[in-house]
This record gives sequence, C-alpha cells and structure tokens, in this order.
Amino acid sequence: MFQDTQPAPLGDLGAGMDEFRVGSSREVAALLRRLLEGGITVILSAPNGAHLRSMLWTVDVTRDRLAFNADAHDPQVQAIVDAGEAVAVAYLDSIKVQFDVGSPMLVHGAAASVLQASLPREMFRFQRRQSFRVRPARGAAVVARLRHPALPDMALTLRVLDISIGGCALFLPPNVPPLPAGGRVHGVQVELDAGTRLHAALEVHHVTSLGVEDGLRLGCSLHGLDAQAQRTLQRYIDLTQKRSRMLVAG
Repeated sequence: MFQDTQPAPLGDLGAGMDEFRVGSSREVAALLRRLLEGGITVILSAPNGAHLRSMLWTVDVTRDRLAFNADAHDPQVQAIVDAGEAVAVAYLDSIKVQFDVGSPMLVHGAAASVLQASLPREMFRFQRRQSFRVRPARGAAVVARLRHPALPDMALTLRVLDISIGGCALFLPPNVPPLPAGGRVHGVQVELDAGTRLHAALEVHHVTSLGVEDGLRLGCSLHGLDAQAQRTLQRYIDLTQKRSRMLVAG
C-alpha cells in the first residue's frame, strides 16, 4: 500500500485516517524516543524534491524541540531548510512511522550541526506491505551468505533474526564492519535449512544497535526472488507460524 521510503499520501486515506493517527503527546514522545534510542534511520523528504537520510540527535519534550543529525555542507540539508517543511519516515520493525517536520532550521554547534524543528503534534503508523514476519525456530540455522559490499573479499554468514515474504532482519556481529543503510547487496544466498536455498538481493533500510557489545540489527528488504523462491519462502513462513502456534497451544 505504501512505498518504503516515500511518505504515505495521507489525502488518499480519506475518512480512514484516524485509524493510523497517533495524536497523544505522550505516545508521540514515546515513538520519537524509540527512534532516538534505537539509532533508527529517518528519511526526510521535502516538497522541492530534497531527500535526506539522517537520525534523531535529540528529543526535548520540555522545550518542544527535536533535532536531526546534519552535515552543514550537504546540499540536501540546505534544500530542506529552504523548503521550510519536510515529512519524516522511519521504521520500527514492521511499522512505518511518518510525521511532519515544520520550519526546519540548521543550527551550528561547537562540534557538529543539527537540523532542528518543533516536535510533531501527531504521527502516523502504517503496517508495511508483506510485513508478517516469523522468527526461525530455536536451534534452526537460518542464515544469509553474502559478500561485504565495501570489502568484496570478506564473505559473511549472518544469522537471520526474522523473515517475511518481503524482507528479513539480519544480525551483524560487533567485529564485522557495518553495512550502511540505503545500500543494496547482490548475490545473497538465504539458507532456510540445509537443503533450501534462495537467491536474492538485499537492500538495507535501517540499522539498529543492539548494545555496544551485541552487534547490529539490519532491517532489509528482499529483491529478485523468482516465483518458485517466493512459493518456497511462503511455505516456510506458513510452516514456522504453524509450529509456533502449536508450541503456544501446548
């Protein structure tokens, strides 16, 4: 229903908009803090076509201000300031979060610059397409094999934390150079079990810290799966879901 990095067209929702709206100031602040504390990538899009990938730097409820990381030399930052408004999009697991950024202002500090704006009065939450995810059964060795995009000689075998027909989350150990959000990795092999392998490309949408010593969670979308691979993946998801329900019932 909604593209991954583009703001949802709220006018298309009509009378159903309230279903997606978060209007409580306490809930808005809680969502913003989750984005801040998780180091979640936020995409800012302005009406003049400016497009900036950033993260929240501060959320100050008392002063009614928030700030985003900003490179003062990035032309996209100045373009967003010139536009006078932007829409922010980010992801919390399978939920797409969207809010308006009004009157953004570039503020220079002693060590860094930030893009500052007022706290949004409301936010919107949308369930992502193809977003039903399952976690591999405990003890199951579900992995993705790929080459590090910045270090082609480095072969990686990353544990799959969860998977859906449209994407997956991977665990990146702390001793592995990070994969930046926004990058696409080709030639990925996803092993659901010893005899089931899917070939795809991965696009990294967001990178979440799991703690200083615990590594990173890479939220990725899957691309290039053929019809047979999609059917195989759907069967795996259905079977994993069924087993999970049986364990809960038991």
